[in-house]
Amino acid sequence: MGDNDQLKDVFEAIADPTRRQLIRLLAEANAEAPLHELTKQFPMGRTAVSKHLAILKSAGLVLDRKIGRETRYRLNAAPIREIQEWVDDYSKSWSTNMKRLNQLLEEDD
Repeated sequence: MGDNDQLKDVFEAIADPTRRQLIRLLAEANAEAPLHELTKQFPMGRTAVSKHLAILKSAGLVLDRKIGRETRYRLNAAPIREIQEWVDDYSKSWSTNMKRLNQLLEEDD
């Protein structure tokens, strides 16, 4: 899978508000969290939360580990950093373009 495909998967994964909430909860926990604890935070069952976690996992945003019958989840922030870098690249470009536009507008005055 190419870098663009991976970014696409991450953007699709974070497009859903429930998945963004899961990311926030895992980031705040700063540790592994079991499925039953995460499920308490949502008005849906374990199966639905588990499906959201599976999407986050396939995008590389979440890592899981089985301990007995329990699955614990933790955030993998690396893909989020990649998005930040991608956005920063465009932000720099737009900033430069806006400065040029301002200069042109000032020259016309």
